[in-house]
Amino acid sequence: MRHFLALLRREFSMAFRQGMDTFMVIAFFILAVVLFPFGIGPEANILSRIGPGVIWVAALLASMLSLERLFQTDYEDGSLELLFLQPMSVELLVLTKIIVHWLTTGLALALASPLLAVLMSMETDNMGLLVLTLLIGTPALSLIGAIGAALVLGSRRGGVLLSLLILPLYIPLLIFGVGAIDAAMNGLPIKSHLLILGSLTTATLALAPWAGASALRMAIKN
Repeated sequence: MRHFLALLRREFSMAFRQGMDTFMVIAFFILAVVLFPFGIGPEANILSRIGPGVIWVAALLASMLSLERLFQTDYEDGSLELLFLQPMSVELLVLTKIIVHWLTTGLALALASPLLAVLMSMETDNMGLLVLTLLIGTPALSLIGAIGAALVLGSRRGGVLLSLLILPLYIPLLIFGVGAIDAAMNGLPIKSHLLILGSLTTATLALAPWAGASALRMAIKN
């Protein structure tokens, strides 16, 4: 536990020193959603219908902006090799980085989403559900993204490879996240959508630290 807390403090310190990354994620999220009313028009019925999908897609893309640097900075300055020598598991290292990434990106995106929901003319009753789906689903974005970031570590054009690897895996999260809100808008049960979304996040939580650690070991050996 002591090593975990020390590593957590280190990662938070690095995240705050690189605060521009979080700002860029939030700025991209806001700008991507703001463009839609300008491109589609101010018709409230249309905006409210596509609003959940637009916000979810924007959050998905925004969360990817800082994924490439999740391990890259430590890899380039040699810190990653030193962390491998510490008396703690590599899986714990990966999990710590995922936690900090979600707290500085996914959580921020979820908290900013109600403001954008107002812009997209969504009903007030559905804004809370939008935040809930993002809180349940965005951890999986960070978990899956960490696996991809570890796999492309040290590769040329890693950002392009990372997008190709993880975007297809994000599709189920997008389907059930938006599906829950669509069901609520049409007066249908939402429990099954939320349960599946939570199951996807739980499954990735069980897999990501070990898969990411294996990919990091390969990157260090190469």
